[in-house]
Amino acid sequence: MSSALAQAFIGLGANLGADLQLALEEGLRGIAALPGTRVLAVSGAYRSAPLESCGPDYLNAVACVETALTPQALLDALLAIEAAHGRERPYRNAPRTLDLDLLSYSDLCLDTPTLTLPHPRLQQRAFVLRPWLELAPDLALPGIGRLADCLPSLQDQALERLDTALAWR
Repeated sequence: MSSALAQAFIGLGANLGADLQLALEEGLRGIAALPGTRVLAVSGAYRSAPLESCGPDYLNAVACVETALTPQALLDALLAIEAAHGRERPYRNAPRTLDLDLLSYSDLCLDTPTLTLPHPRLQQRAFVLRPWLELAPDLALPGIGRLADCLPSLQDQALERLDTALAWR
């Protein structure tokens, strides 16, 4: 851990299991329990059809956190939370019990074998952008620009905001 705090955004999703909302809430509780990490805000929940994948519809949200963890340590912790919730990776974009994606970490641009920031293709995913824009409507990212400017080209991606608040405390 470093002493400086960073603001990170994390995408949450699930499409396998009996209670998708509970899966996301347990993921949020896992994130909130990470050392030096605090959940600041969570978007509403969105239902979306699988994109470049198959299986049941997803439940998605985005969380804003403040963390003292390094980007790689945060990613490793997110992967551990996924694994603890039964996440398997039999093939690319496989259905999942819990998916936690590190979308951005302050203004950091990073491209390593294990982590790319901002998250690749996030600007092509309405299920990421719409909930994220609830939390940060004016956010711009290096190499991408204003997130709101990316959304109009994604109108063909079916997405429904639910009247559901995710609880993590």
